[in-house]
Amino acid sequence: MPAEDAEPVLGTDTTIAPPDAPPSPPAGERAVSVLWSFGKCLGALLPVYLAGYYGLSITVVLLGLMVYTGWKHSRRDKTMRLKSAMYLQENEKEFITRSVFRARRDLPPWVNFPDVEKVEWLNKIIQQAWPFIGQYLEKLLVGTIAPAIRASNIHLQTLSFTKVNIGEKAVKVMGVKAHTEQDKRQVMLDLYLYTGDVEINVEIKKYFCKAGVKGVQLQGKLRVILEPLIGDIPLIGAITMFFIRRPKLDINWTGLTNLLDIPGLAISDNIIMDAIASHLVLPNRLTVPLVANLHVAQLRSPLPRGVVRIHLLEAEDLTAKDTVIRGLIDGKSDPYAVLRVGTQIFTSHHVDSNLNPQWREMYEVIVHEIPGQELEVEVFDKDPDQDDFLGVKVDLDIVKKAGVVDDWFNLRDVPSGSVHLRLEWLSLLSSADRLSEKNENLTSKMADPPSAAILAIYLDQAYALPLRKSNKDPSPMVQISIQDTTQESKTSYGTTSPVWEDAFTFFIQDPRKQDIDIQVKDDDRAVSLGSLTIPLMRLLASPELTMDQWFQLENSGSASRIYVKIVLRGVLRIHVVEGQNLIAKDNFMGGMVKGKSDPYVKIRVAGITYRSHTIKENLNPIWNELYEVILTQLPGQEIQFELFDKDIDQDDFLFKVNLRDIISAQFIDTWYSLNDVKSGRVHLVLEWLPRVSDLPRLEQLQILQYQTQQSYQNKVVPSAAVLFVYVERAHGLPLKSGKEPKVGADVILKNVSNRTKVCERSTSPRWDEAFHFLVRNPREETLTVKLSHSWGQALGSLTLPLREVLAEPGLVLDRWLNLDGALPESQILLR
Repeated sequence: MPAEDAEPVLGTDTTIAPPDAPPSPPAGERAVSVLWSFGKCLGALLPVYLAGYYGLSITVVLLGLMVYTGWKHSRRDKTMRLKSAMYLQENEKEFITRSVFRARRDLPPWVNFPDVEKVEWLNKIIQQAWPFIGQYLEKLLVGTIAPAIRASNIHLQTLSFTKVNIGEKAVKVMGVKAHTEQDKRQVMLDLYLYTGDVEINVEIKKYFCKAGVKGVQLQGKLRVILEPLIGDIPLIGAITMFFIRRPKLDINWTGLTNLLDIPGLAISDNIIMDAIASHLVLPNRLTVPLVANLHVAQLRSPLPRGVVRIHLLEAEDLTAKDTVIRGLIDGKSDPYAVLRVGTQIFTSHHVDSNLNPQWREMYEVIVHEIPGQELEVEVFDKDPDQDDFLGVKVDLDIVKKAGVVDDWFNLRDVPSGSVHLRLEWLSLLSSADRLSEKNENLTSKMADPPSAAILAIYLDQAYALPLRKSNKDPSPMVQISIQDTTQESKTSYGTTSPVWEDAFTFFIQDPRKQDIDIQVKDDDRAVSLGSLTIPLMRLLASPELTMDQWFQLENSGSASRIYVKIVLRGVLRIHVVEGQNLIAKDNFMGGMVKGKSDPYVKIRVAGITYRSHTIKENLNPIWNELYEVILTQLPGQEIQFELFDKDIDQDDFLFKVNLRDIISAQFIDTWYSLNDVKSGRVHLVLEWLPRVSDLPRLEQLQILQYQTQQSYQNKVVPSAAVLFVYVERAHGLPLKSGKEPKVGADVILKNVSNRTKVCERSTSPRWDEAFHFLVRNPREETLTVKLSHSWGQALGSLTLPLREVLAEPGLVLDRWLNLDGALPESQILLR
């Protein structure tokens, strides 16, 4: 037998080395490895030594160990998520072929949805162009952004980008869905995106500080609208992009920014996501015009499609989450509901120990895109440790088609339970025919009355604003207020002719009595650059309820003007009535003895979440709560209803409802069966308030009538009127300690009090602030105004019986009033 074929003989000195054994490392490398291991051990023990040396408590050491463990765990989870996403992107075909038994959520959208197309050709184009996109991004960061950052702060003068690499994996489009049925003048695309292995490093040499990013995962549905379609090259007037829902973001930090992954400090991803949402998540849009002379404002801030009014009524047969003796004895739940549409989120109150809660709450949400936006309703069990998800979702596209949806919706992933919702689609009409329609029976769990209209304000630009006192250019921003709601624009730095191009929306209860207050201020919010007050009555007399013009600013330069477009439009009213035959979630003795549930409802619509109160131990709850939500008609927008069982451990998800049909039906009063449970339904009343375009119709639309046999359980006496108080200015006030006072005003009606700002030292302060109060008996109630120096020493007061206002023409009192406890000439101007 040849030697090479002979087997080794045991017990001999013959040894055979493995053929692939790696060579032994040099002695120097072994020494370095040992020293490195020794150094790591010393580094790990150093904090313990220092704690003992400085006499620190063992608690400090344990706390540091917990923080380090949490940081390592967060880093490991984030790295695994990024690696999994990278693997899926590179091996999509193999992943799908082996995913027969995987959850549907793991599959790409083009697998789950037949109308979503796979576009590998587009991904190949992006991949081919990706290196050149990286070159452009590097030039932008190094040549433009870095100098701007260095110039912005003296401590950042040594900042530089040491590495800019957008990676080899290009942004991948996982699927495309086209919407061509909405408007013949536009093409609408939904892109399902994923982002890959970006690496960017930053260094501040002055402080020996290095930071960076290595790996970004951004997942979401990006809507791209090509409009208007034109008859000339390039055939498309502009490209508008936005995320319908907030995308998911994961960032793998490096360097000093590793600390951002410590639990409790891991807010960096959310901050970046908030910045993205402020520009690219509805109602924000990014518009890129491709041709000249295009009205970009209408594309960047279009009018909402409509409003969905959500009535969160009740739930029934919820699952009991508060179990006793580890589930051997059924208990109850304390359910509440969270409603979300886009960025609008509403939370109802919770009902204690009730599997059949009644919330009776109403919300209104603005719908910007149909189809696309969805209403999500989540029902939770209130818990001091963690809220348990019970669950349901409702597609709002049904609400648009049906106009009104009043039904019970089954909760998902639980044995029983349903939520009763009423959803109304309110189209935005450009006339005022129906403003005067009133509903004396309509009350709400919330103090605010239902809305009659929505007001859309497009803030364009200003011209010739005054300089600062130091003769420097101001950095103007604008505060727009209607009653007690104030919204702020972005700041335009270092200019007397700022351009903002911001859009705002407000709910309007009575446009005949409300005013728009516009304050132009420097970015410190202290120096006023001008003001403007526009009564909404002027808007009612304008063609199509729209004002689009320049306005002269008061208390400003002689040539100071501001350009504003104001559009008044109509509002979804949601009545959450009741639940019926909900499942018992609080089981006893391992389910052998059935208990109850403590149901509550969450309504999510247009990014707003509402929550009803919790009804204790009731499988047939009656909430009887009302909510109002503004919606815009974006494709696919939904209202989501979720029914929960309040629990000390976890809330059970019961159901979600689609709001799509509310918009088309305008009025829905029905029971919705809960999903994926044996029993349970919820009674909802949904109203969609349409917009109108002439004064008689707008007067009829103030509140759509909602007939019900049950009253709302809000424990609030219905109001007879809304008192609007505009505190403008005062004069002739007394001095304090020989100096001019810093004056603030308290405006009080019964047990409700509002405060103005405190003006700079002056005996003639000016506030220009507005407040509103709910009045139950205007013939007996009294309005009190108290002036004080820095909320301390009294400067005078005013007591005004409201019956004096009833005697004024048009129920409007607008004049100077004398102050008690002040100088004879001391007066205040109220409206």
